[in-house]
Amino acid sequence: MQIAQNSVVAFHYTLTNDEGEVLDSSEGREPLTYLHGAGNIIPGLEKELEGRENGEKLQVAVSPEEGYGETQPSLVQEVPRESFQGVESIEPGMQFQAQTQGGPLMVTVTKVEGDTVVVDGNHPLAGQKLNFDVEIAEVREATPEEAEHGHVHGEGGHQH
Repeated sequence: MQIAQNSVVAFHYTLTNDEGEVLDSSEGREPLTYLHGAGNIIPGLEKELEGRENGEKLQVAVSPEEGYGETQPSLVQEVPRESFQGVESIEPGMQFQAQTQGGPLMVTVTKVEGDTVVVDGNHPLAGQKLNFDVEIAEVREATPEEAEHGHVHGEGGHQH
């Protein structure tokens, strides 16, 4: 069966940056399972998996535009230390959920200077080309319930 709209796909992957550094991998874990066409994975990878079959291996390079987007300088902001009430120690790399006009946003602390904390609301992989080594482990048709809900149920997927 070929990967198409409403296919349930399970695949193993290794994600590297352009320097060859491994950023993420399913090695030693269950394959990643998603519902094709439901926007459950980044667009560039989903597009490259379209029409592929069980057992296929491929390498995919995904541009920032087709991945986590370009870095948006407006998402990097200086925040007063007092905004972090109840947090004793703030260090670079810590993540917090910020309440914005557009809803909740995960931010990462990038710098702490005295009473000022610099946070970045960009996805950590924004602005990067992403290189995937993929092996498709399974392709099946989605159940009507999975297609309606927009995600995989059961083994490797979402449990209700």
